[in-house]
Amino acid sequence: MKSDAEIRTEGMRLLIKYMDNLDAERFITLIQRDRMDYTEWRQRLFEGMSGREISKQAMEFAEEDRQG
Repeated sequence: MKSDAEIRTEGMRLLIKYMDNLDAERFITLIQRDRMDYTEWRQRLFEGMSGREISKQAMEFAEEDRQG
């Protein structure tokens, strides 16, 4: 099991990988300020989408990321 510090470090690394530093910090601030239920938000993120649709979105995102 990972420690809280390891999870925080890995989470920030992933956010910064896909966002710049400022946007990653802003994302964290928004989550903390809104006191949103992150788990519920994640569950609803792909609500009503088929596995094929989710896969297509993921592949498009990966392609955009590769192209910069």
